[in-house]
Amino acid sequence: MRIPAHSVCTAVRDDIVAGVYERGSRLTEEVLARRYGVSRVPVREALRTLEAEGFVVTRRHAGACVAEPTEQEAADLLEMRTLLEPLGAARAAQRRTEAHLKVLRGLVRLGQDRARRGGGEDLRALGGWFHETLAQASGSPSLTSMLTQLRHKIAWMYAVVAPLGPVESWAEHGAIVDAVARGDGERARALTALHTERAAGGHRLRPPGTPERVRTSQRTVNMTGPRN
Repeated sequence: MRIPAHSVCTAVRDDIVAGVYERGSRLTEEVLARRYGVSRVPVREALRTLEAEGFVVTRRHAGACVAEPTEQEAADLLEMRTLLEPLGAARAAQRRTEAHLKVLRGLVRLGQDRARRGGGEDLRALGGWFHETLAQASGSPSLTSMLTQLRHKIAWMYAVVAPLGPVESWAEHGAIVDAVARGDGERARALTALHTERAAGGHRLRPPGTPERVRTSQRTVNMTGPRN
């Protein structure tokens, strides 16, 4: 069975964000295919996707390499998120389904419980799932895709050195969901804008070569080995 390129793409992206491949390092098809247990075809397709997303660049005489964003490009990521997250929340207030609300409320309950108990790394994963679900509730696949890419890039470029207090952060999540449930787009937008601006204040640029601890995909995508 041919392994989908998007599975390989996810694995390579996770490893870039986690610092397995440092900025500027080469990404050869042969080495990647061997690492993930696939043929070179899905690797080639994955690299094209990652180049379009800005994680990879193609250099003359070197081929595919991990991108090296400038400080200004990194700053733009936070600014774009503070603009797009509130837009997504406002749209979610108008377009969300009962299924979206059920998931969002469940995440808030779980997040608030873990926050009171000092959930640590679990809270980071729950926060990511919350914002991903909120974006999906906007009913805009293109906006959801852009916000997902922004979250990956911000995790790649920034360390969170002064995070919001977990109890306070999940109280804000709960207020956003309440506004979305009521269909109050303006309040959902305002609450999300405040939340993202406060969160952005705790981010500091990560020096090159400093890995981020992230939940990554399974390293071997194809356990049966590559097929040509």
